[in-house]
Amino acid sequence: MEMSGEKRIDAPRNKVWAALNDPEILKASIPGCQELEKVSDTEMKAKVIAKVGPVKATFNGDVTLSNIDAPSSYTISGEGKGGVAGFAKGGADVSLEEDGHATILRYTAKAQVGGKLAQLGARLIDATAKQMAADFFRSFADRVEQASLATRAEHAVEHAVEEAAHEVSELAHEAEESVEKAAVSNWLGGPQMWGLLALIVVILAIIFFYR
Repeated sequence: MEMSGEKRIDAPRNKVWAALNDPEILKASIPGCQELEKVSDTEMKAKVIAKVGPVKATFNGDVTLSNIDAPSSYTISGEGKGGVAGFAKGGADVSLEEDGHATILRYTAKAQVGGKLAQLGARLIDATAKQMAADFFRSFADRVEQASLATRAEHAVEHAVEEAAHEVSELAHEAEESVEKAAVSNWLGGPQMWGLLALIVVILAIIFFYR
């Protein structure tokens, strides 16, 4: 069984790459995934409940990353055992290409099944595998795009706050200069200063008159 496809993700390539190596995002994106534990930088353990036609089983398996060329490509491979339902194993070559501010994710996958699963027929297995792949990449893209959008929004808010603080600082500086100029101009020619001087003259005249 072979399949390939591509998905445009509205997020920078480094963000998509980080998500492809994040167990929490992968777990949330894989249909039926119950557990996904990172054992090392290149190994994970997974538990997935999958249903193919009338057969439903829990698969426990290992996932390995190889041919790593960060942040451009890697190969992900794994094998899961589902008891009497049989087994499934395979791998996918995944590549990331920058597309402006977005990323094009391409994949080519191969898979093999055995046991009861193999008896269901290639057409049913192919259709189920393609549907699971489509569901995974759609969910994965949505989560990465939402995280990227939240980051951009956070940066936009920080930038707006910085600009507002700068504008307030400039206005305060302009106000301070205006007050200083007003104080200088009022020292000799302002109405407040002349009024004050007149009041002082009156007070002095009264004191002198009643001496």
